Amino acid sequence: MKRIWLVTFLFISLIGNTQTLSAYEKPPVFSECDSLAVEQLKPCFNYTLNNFIFKNFQVPQIVTDEEYKGDVQVLFEVDKKGEFKVVYVDAIYDELKDETKRVFGVLPKIKPATYNGKPTFVQYSLSISIPLTEPVKETIESNDEQKSDEASLNATLSNEFDAINAELKPYEKLEYSSQLNIPFTHSYYARFDDEMNAIGTNSHTAAKPFVYSDVARYYDIKAEKESLAKETDSWLGRKLYNEHLVKVQGKDYWFTVDPILDLQVGADSEADDGTWNNTRGVFIQAGLGKRFNLSASVYESQGRFADYFNRYAESLKAFGPDPAIIPGRGIAKRFKENSYDYPVAEAYLSYTPADFLNIQFGHGKNFIGDGYRSLLQSDVASPYPFLKLNASFWKIKYTSTWMWLKDVRPEVVEDKAFLTKYMANHYLSWNVSKRLNIGLFESVMWADDNGRGFDVNYLNPIIFFRAIEFQTGQGAGNAILGLSGKYKWNNKVNLYGQFIIDEFSLSDVTGGNKSWKNKFGFQLGAKYFNAFKVDNLLLQAEYNQVRPYTYSHNTEILNYGHFNQPMAHLWGANFRELVLIGRYNYKRWFADAKIIIGQRGFDFNTEEDSFAYGGDIYTNENDRVGDTGITIGQGNKTNSFMWEQQMGYLVNPETNLKLFANIIFRDFNPGAITATTMDSNTLWFSIGVRTDLFNWYNDF
Repeated sequence: MKRIWLVTFLFISLIGNTQTLSAYEKPPVFSECDSLAVEQLKPCFNYTLNNFIFKNFQVPQIVTDEEYKGDVQVLFEVDKKGEFKVVYVDAIYDELKDETKRVFGVLPKIKPATYNGKPTFVQYSLSISIPLTEPVKETIESNDEQKSDEASLNATLSNEFDAINAELKPYEKLEYSSQLNIPFTHSYYARFDDEMNAIGTNSHTAAKPFVYSDVARYYDIKAEKESLAKETDSWLGRKLYNEHLVKVQGKDYWFTVDPILDLQVGADSEADDGTWNNTRGVFIQAGLGKRFNLSASVYESQGRFADYFNRYAESLKAFGPDPAIIPGRGIAKRFKENSYDYPVAEAYLSYTPADFLNIQFGHGKNFIGDGYRSLLQSDVASPYPFLKLNASFWKIKYTSTWMWLKDVRPEVVEDKAFLTKYMANHYLSWNVSKRLNIGLFESVMWADDNGRGFDVNYLNPIIFFRAIEFQTGQGAGNAILGLSGKYKWNNKVNLYGQFIIDEFSLSDVTGGNKSWKNKFGFQLGAKYFNAFKVDNLLLQAEYNQVRPYTYSHNTEILNYGHFNQPMAHLWGANFRELVLIGRYNYKRWFADAKIIIGQRGFDFNTEEDSFAYGGDIYTNENDRVGDTGITIGQGNKTNSFMWEQQMGYLVNPETNLKLFANIIFRDFNPGAITATTMDSNTLWFSIGVRTDLFNWYNDF
């Protein structure tokens, strides 16, 4: 076998406009060049790098056998620590790419380049010609960089990132250690749920969404996403599969800009028209300094959904001409004859004045709980303005949230303006031991009626709302108390639960008369991580039940709702349900399965029977069917079954862009068919591509 060890030349050339070494005080310095004068450092760097590659580069056998003549293009940088990092490699053979990365990987650490005496990074482009020849050392003593084409290395700073003049730096993915929220989806949070819940961790997992810096203590999201990177040489390939569309980092700032897509088509067995969704938007994340971050997402959407989904959306209709409220999104205008147009915008500012305190102000959603559902505060309603304080110290995390909500029913509208209502809650999470966590919750709802406005009594983050409610008048607010718990049985099994009290009469409980005053609910659940020794397989079982009239009030505007949607469980009250979930991911592939079996009690809403049976939180509890004998499922008892399966491929881990196929089977059987409660047997199939940034709930 013939071995070719002839070098034609190695040279480093500038990409774009060139700059000279006068832009910085010193280039990177190998140890062999340390004793030379400044003007000789550049040619010495060139020769030493040239010589190292010549001595260590092993031409792959396939290149030798095919007598290939060409070059390898390399974009690399020497960072502030003096370490070489390959940014990009292009060659006709994959073996040449691999060998180039190997050689750069064994380059020694050197002194970094400096600018005004401070270390800085520099970026170069390098063309390695094949076959190879030995470099000529005389170029070190020459000040003429182009004197010998056969031996010259023109080592000038690349203009791809003009780090010195424009003060830009290589993008370091600072969002993964920032105070930004990790977009909350049950599917993605399952990827690090086991690490967050390992025995002995001092994590607090109920108040969501999490910020990246909290999760970074237990799980390396940056490393996870980098491990999923695909080998691609083109700019388009990198942006599609691995990177943000726009990513910029400077001395004291960074930002990313990405498109948002939710494009899907499908079919519903109960309707002749197909289902579809067309969402376009933009997602921006940014950091200013070390303690200030911001995020914004703007959506423009049109769509039509399964028939049962459309009926529910139209049952939420607000005052005005618009026909529906898309659940979890917002008011929808009519689009064409039978579809909807529903724009949405979410944004927040995140500021961390001290390591133990994070303050957020924005427009979005929040969630409290370790389960799929929450009986305390959920993310099923439309976005709303909020102010949130998270304080963490010792074994405690204390969350205070103030929210500006809307009652959009026609009967409370004044001058065509929706009624503003306010909600404030406190949640204290305490890690009692390495295994046990206990959470205490309180919430109060009050309305902007009679010019009351925002009540400063509820602004104090450390109070008991029930006491304030008595001071301002029991009709002035609606207070709710809750308790949560989590027990780490072992590193594979977690048990969790919630208990919510809207109103409670111990004497009625002991008397056994099933009084309407006993307005409470509870949740019991378990998670099994890496189930049956299968990595990344999560199994979850959860039982929820809430008694009739919970979350409602004798003054409807004080109910636990916003935009005609519940602020807690999606079903309101007067229900029991069992939820079974399985989630699995392997590299970029994922699969989720969900089964929900439930029983609910609806109102009849007829002239003969207009009583409130306690399921609809927007009815007046004074219209109840009775004072005693109140049971779950009373009224129009309805049994439901729902199975949902989703499978897909994660196109871009940085933006959470997914290809997916989703199928839903829903069997809904009310005891009586009414104008608002219809029998339904649905099979809904969809395929599409989605930037997955929030939870879509289809299980009404």
